Amino acid sequence: MQTKATISNEQPGIRYRNYVLVMLTLVYVFNFIDRQLLVILQESIKKELHLSDTQLGMLSGFTFAIFYVTLGIPIARLADKTNRRNTITVSLGLWSIMTACSGQARSFIQLLLARIGVGIGEAGGSPPAHAMISDYFPPEKRSTALSVYSSGLYFGILTGFLTGGYLNQQFGWRTAFFVVGIPGVIFSLLFYATVKEPRHGATDTNVASANNSHSLGEVLRLLYSSKTFVFLASAAALNVFCIYGLLNWAPSFLSRLHEMKSSDAGKALGPILGIGGGIGSFAGGLLTDRLGRKDKRWYLKVPAYSIILAIPCAVGAIFLHNTFFSLACLGLCASFQSMYLGPSLAVAHSLVPASMRALTSAVFFLVINLVGLGFGPLVVGMISDSLTPSLGVESLRWALAIIIPVSVVSAALFFVTAKKMIVDVKLKG
Repeated sequence: MQTKATISNEQPGIRYRNYVLVMLTLVYVFNFIDRQLLVILQESIKKELHLSDTQLGMLSGFTFAIFYVTLGIPIARLADKTNRRNTITVSLGLWSIMTACSGQARSFIQLLLARIGVGIGEAGGSPPAHAMISDYFPPEKRSTALSVYSSGLYFGILTGFLTGGYLNQQFGWRTAFFVVGIPGVIFSLLFYATVKEPRHGATDTNVASANNSHSLGEVLRLLYSSKTFVFLASAAALNVFCIYGLLNWAPSFLSRLHEMKSSDAGKALGPILGIGGGIGSFAGGLLTDRLGRKDKRWYLKVPAYSIILAIPCAVGAIFLHNTFFSLACLGLCASFQSMYLGPSLAVAHSLVPASMRALTSAVFFLVINLVGLGFGPLVVGMISDSLTPSLGVESLRWALAIIIPVSVVSAALFFVTAKKMIVDVKLKG
């Protein structure tokens, strides 16, 4: 149960509201540092533990995603009823500890179990954070705020790739896991001490139902009955398939096809993906909040157009043999691909009352991460393994090409969703 002592009943000032957004964004940075650290280390891990590309795809994608998305539902359900600040604190501490433990793995199974632990911890991160942001920021500023938070994903990639690549080169992949994991435990204590739990529905015009209790079945029925949500989740899931399919294999792609060392790949990918993706994520929210004032369909048309722009960039990143131009295209692709999340979450939250928002985020993340994170890296790895006998090192290049047709379908679905939204919902608090 929430108590008066744990909830901020006063309207927060702009400075403190922005402080909370920064703290939540930093939590998301830690989330992706720990999640993507494996990606920059995976070539070294593959050699020492004698793993296949399919096993690497399971470690960085499918197995992690299964626990991440399924446990996200009950944790979000708990967060909607209790203190979301506390949920995030415990989750951050857990996944940081399990990241440090990953460096002790001596086999595929041991590393798999450690990654499952990371997935369980990270399941309690984003859904409560999304709900807190929606309670701190009014509807007209919500997409921008959620996009600022989502940019933590890319700054986490930047930090994880730079730090992981350097530590791997100098001290080995085991040390990298330990050094990166411990700071998250310390930050969880700072987060608990300085962030207040906002009142449910604090920024909504209709707060009568903000503290109502809803069963999981009620939430699922409401979301399933909304054509907007169904099409939105499908469109976003396919885009996430492309994001993780390319992102999780980018270090291996540079190592095998462009003969780069892990430290050099980390130095290149960190700024390119981190800064490019962060700019794209922020721009997506800012554009939709501005364009959406006159026409709410822009909340979904902006992601659609950005994915269309990402397609030729992906082609260049995969098939150009010049390393500089390949990296440049990869950065542009990441920037355009990242513009979908803030607007998508703003639309999803507009479909439900405040008391359902954490659970709605969890359901949304279940769909997009099960399809995208779960199958993106895994499918690319499986295709690469199947093509290796005939294509050799080129197998990974052609395996990555699957993201091109999938991106086309994703963009088309975002356009369809924009049309459905006019009939299905009006964005409101």
